[in-house]
Amino acid sequence: MKNNTTVYFDNAATTPLRKEVIGAMAEVMENCFGNPSSTHAFGRSAKAYVETARKGIAKILNAQPQEIIFTSGGTESDNMVLHCAVRDLGVKTIISSAIEHHAILHTLEILEQNHGIEVKLLEVSDKGEVDFNQLEEYLALDNSPKLVTLMHINNEIGNLLDLEKVVVLCQAHQAYFHSDAVQGIGHYPFDLEALKIDFLSAAAHKFHGPKGIGFAYIRKNRKLMPLIHGGTQERGLRAGTESVHNIVGMFKALEIANDLWAKEKAQLLELKKYFLQKLKTLFPDAITNGFSGDLKRSTYTLVNVALPLPESKAAMLDFHLDLKGIACSKGSACQSGSTSGSHVLNALGTATQWPSLRFSFSIFNTKAEIDYLMQVLEEFVTT
Repeated sequence: MKNNTTVYFDNAATTPLRKEVIGAMAEVMENCFGNPSSTHAFGRSAKAYVETARKGIAKILNAQPQEIIFTSGGTESDNMVLHCAVRDLGVKTIISSAIEHHAILHTLEILEQNHGIEVKLLEVSDKGEVDFNQLEEYLALDNSPKLVTLMHINNEIGNLLDLEKVVVLCQAHQAYFHSDAVQGIGHYPFDLEALKIDFLSAAAHKFHGPKGIGFAYIRKNRKLMPLIHGGTQERGLRAGTESVHNIVGMFKALEIANDLWAKEKAQLLELKKYFLQKLKTLFPDAITNGFSGDLKRSTYTLVNVALPLPESKAAMLDFHLDLKGIACSKGSACQSGSTSGSHVLNALGTATQWPSLRFSFSIFNTKAEIDYLMQVLEEFVTT
């Protein structure tokens, strides 16, 4: 590949939009500008788009349409569920882990400081696996209302959580369960009627949809009140005029992802295998963080790897890759300005002096791009 080629391996941060999504959004922006809350024909047309998308998303996830609440994305959905669970459901204890997204961890800090909520963080192994025995112990401590919040797929190391196992434990102790599924929705099938999870968060831009739109799944009869006040949009749970074109774009992206799931999973799994093989050849001592190198215990969309480089080289690696047109991440894009390193790797206790990078893939990536990456890394190491 030519040196002026740009390669995007940061799909866990955000994904490029599919052309079909752009087309669907453009059609709405051009032809349907009415306010969905208006009762005239322009408003009714916009409302129809919103409700068609809601029903479509619900059908894909085997949920009820009224259980899908449109939000601005994963962070708002996480905040909504946690704050409202404390305020409206009487939750006194929230059980989580130290490797959650900061949308969860910082919200827990606020709830602990301002509302006196007891926060219990589960221990994780050096691979990032939560301690289920400890989870059961915390759930059994007393009879006070509890909420468990654990992410479906870790955004930095790709670990997959056994959601059904957590559901069983929560049901046995009458606890609520919320999962930040931002990295999972659009990449794995969900049957929310069968799963019996209480709350779930999703964001469209992680599965080739637009930024600024997502949803919270709130199981029926979980009586929450709005966090954002104003109008009666979103069944009264989230005030504010709905972003019709973004909602349509999210539905289109999820619809395509659902239709092509098996094919695209196989394509990306093959790409991840190829990446790991090439990496091992170039860096035999490289360490994959968490379970990201395990094809069964991590998502097929990313690898987080510590590269055996001397400190003098490590300091220049990010700059060099960017100079060569290669985009990847030191961790979550939300903490790219942090100087304290990855809170996930620090919690695992596996952080080393070697630089750790997250390479995350989409169906728009190719083996040729991986070859180019390995060529750039080899040149960097040998010069």
